[in-house]
Amino acid sequence: MPLLLHLSDTHFGTEQPAVVDALEALVHARRPDVAVLSGDITQRARPAEFAAAQAFCRRLAVPQLLALPGNHDIPLFDVATRLLRPYARHLAAFGPRLEPLLDTPEFLVLCVNTTRPWRHKHGEVSAAQVEQVAHRLRRAARSQLRVVVTHQPAAVARPEDAKDLLRGGGPALRTWAAAGADLVLGGHIHLPYVLDVPGARRAWVLQAGTAVSSRVRHGTCNSVNLVAWRPARGREARSCLAERWDYDAQAGAFRLAAERALRLA
Repeated sequence: MPLLLHLSDTHFGTEQPAVVDALEALVHARRPDVAVLSGDITQRARPAEFAAAQAFCRRLAVPQLLALPGNHDIPLFDVATRLLRPYARHLAAFGPRLEPLLDTPEFLVLCVNTTRPWRHKHGEVSAAQVEQVAHRLRRAARSQLRVVVTHQPAAVARPEDAKDLLRGGGPALRTWAAAGADLVLGGHIHLPYVLDVPGARRAWVLQAGTAVSSRVRHGTCNSVNLVAWRPARGREARSCLAERWDYDAQAGAFRLAAERALRLA
């Protein structure tokens, strides 16, 4: 069964070595086909932090890896670099594209850069980005799990998180779902959850928690998502299984904390 790993907010520079080791052990045991990093890979976009993140990704040895920048991956205090070459360090480590994509018989993964160098942390999605992604989704095959990735969340589970919503995320989510998206992945708020997208066509928002950083929030622990894709055969419904794996400090390992079967259109 094709398997996708979704991790976010690694914040290298604040990583915990024991958690890093445990996550590598989980990945080597489950052997996902695709890994998606939905932003905030580093804490302050320093060269050493990008180097540590790059080395970590190499050790994971996942066949296909896509990395999307978050607001922390743009230099904050190096003003000249932020203004003139905001993504230079990210591209050097994870380039050549700011919005990587994957198109295989099993997966269509479309990454959308929602960071803006002139903003501190808030993200936005433009009309051109929305339409470009929708156009690609409309051409997807039934055999593909269709995944869109943003950094800031397109939908939130708690009213207090509305301030962190992706600007333009609501209309984008409805457009992408209608165009064929199955999952919209995100991070940024360090809170894992699954939400059903309202509308005629079934789609889901899947948020990841804090993967390996000490910057855990909201009473959660370090966590990542694994998505097992179940392509339809004949008239069988398309579906996937979303698993949340939490770090158990006492065991020094990631444990399965929750799973949810997601019926797809």
